[in-house]
Amino acid sequence: MIEVLRAGALTTVQDQGRSGWAHLGVPRSGALDPAALRLANRLVGNDEHAAGLEITMTGCALRFTRAVAVALTGAPADVVVEWRTGDIRPGDVGRPLSLPAGAVLRVGPAHAGVRTWLAVSGGIAVEPVLGSRATDTLSGLGPPPLRDGDRLPLGTPAGPPAPVDVPVTGPVPDELRLSVRPGPRQDWFTPEALDLLCRDAYTVSPDSNRVGARLAGAALTRAVAGELSSEGLVLGAVQVPPSGQPLVFLADHPTTGGYPVIGVVDDVTALAQARPGTTVTFHGPQR
Repeated sequence: MIEVLRAGALTTVQDQGRSGWAHLGVPRSGALDPAALRLANRLVGNDEHAAGLEITMTGCALRFTRAVAVALTGAPADVVVEWRTGDIRPGDVGRPLSLPAGAVLRVGPAHAGVRTWLAVSGGIAVEPVLGSRATDTLSGLGPPPLRDGDRLPLGTPAGPPAPVDVPVTGPVPDELRLSVRPGPRQDWFTPEALDLLCRDAYTVSPDSNRVGARLAGAALTRAVAGELSSEGLVLGAVQVPPSGQPLVFLADHPTTGGYPVIGVVDDVTALAQARPGTTVTFHGPQR
């Protein structure tokens, strides 16, 4: 078992998501940076689809009731292991750690970026829903976000930890440049709005979450007034509500929406680490 001593602001169980259910109104969900969770799983010898934890901003503290290997990837943070009372040793993001039974892992607040992913040998063995153990914060599918005192079951380890002795973390950029393709409703916007989207810089709003990254900047004006019937949404859709401020949908996005979509971002992974105030610019697809 994992015993949750401190859950932090938002720590959720995540895997590679529940793809293939959008026709029933269920988005993929899963880790906001799937590659980061796959790497953490490889570092501890898990299958890449094993469930781990996505830790947001403020860190967490966990006790393990059996000997395990753990690995963290993503946002850099201070990591310490309390082997027994008074015996505290540092760890690293990007490097596997072997913990004895009863050890406490303390992950501090992120120094940069937003999210850190934790894999544990054997994976987190909560009951899957529609083939995935991921927490979907919009629909409520999967286990609820962690709370202090929760206990999470662990699966059987599949293999030994990876022989890694150099951390594999990279820098978190202060500015993101996202490739965007025309959306299904770009004709609902003025030509000036399309120019603005790929010309002006936006900043990430504090109202962002796993559902979507809200952006603040030049308002995108519409050429077509009136209501739009709800239609399908995909990961990376750039929806524009009446305020004119664009919203980029992330892993827990709804599968339908009634505001026009001006574009679709090719890869939203970088937004997983975008703190409020991060600069975001858009450009057309590379040819």
